[in-house]
Amino acid sequence: MSTQTWDETRVRALHDDLVALYEPVDRVAEHGADPTAEPGEGVRQLVTTILSQNVADENTRRASEALFERYADFAAIEAADHDELAETIRVAGLPDQKAARIQRALTAIREETGGAYSLAFLDAMATDDAKAWLTEIKGVGPKTASVVLNFHFGKPTMAVDTHVERVSKRFGLVQESASNERAHEVLDEQVPDELIYPLHVLLIRHGREHCSARGADCDNPVCDEYCDCEYC
Repeated sequence: MSTQTWDETRVRALHDDLVALYEPVDRVAEHGADPTAEPGEGVRQLVTTILSQNVADENTRRASEALFERYADFAAIEAADHDELAETIRVAGLPDQKAARIQRALTAIREETGGAYSLAFLDAMATDDAKAWLTEIKGVGPKTASVVLNFHFGKPTMAVDTHVERVSKRFGLVQESASNERAHEVLDEQVPDELIYPLHVLLIRHGREHCSARGADCDNPVCDEYCDCEYC
């Protein structure tokens, strides 16, 4: 872990250096994630993000396609037989848990809105309040909440997956001993709002291409500048 001090200037430099190593992030091309699209809804983003927990992107895609092909709308998903729903999304892994999480989330949204399946009310909330509302739902953690709030609503909160957390700790942005929840808090404090989404994408790419969990390829200018982990 690097012991260098981080401030806004250094975070911006990290972003620029990652862009130089890879390429600028195109928000829509990267995830189809456009906060101006599907205005005020966001429920599909939440459901898909629950499906994506601890599973490869391809299996998330397959599970999402199966789910929305089988059920006509969110009301049908909420009312579905649990075992049938679990079987429908089985390819995403943890089918019983994810089926329960999806149905709990849909129930919470419907009850909050008085019958609508819409997360529009989150848009008017402060980011911390919106995140607190989402994480009150059992099975919706800070990463899932941040994906919905940043990807769909454009709110300034970073989703910290395993790649983001690992690279952030090796670079010293986050303390090695910090929990995932604390990593979310630290990065939200450290990263300028407009860099939260692109830096999220760039840290994931760096984690996949150079900074893997078991070993690392440190022969690159970003690691030279920011990392002094055991592999560097």
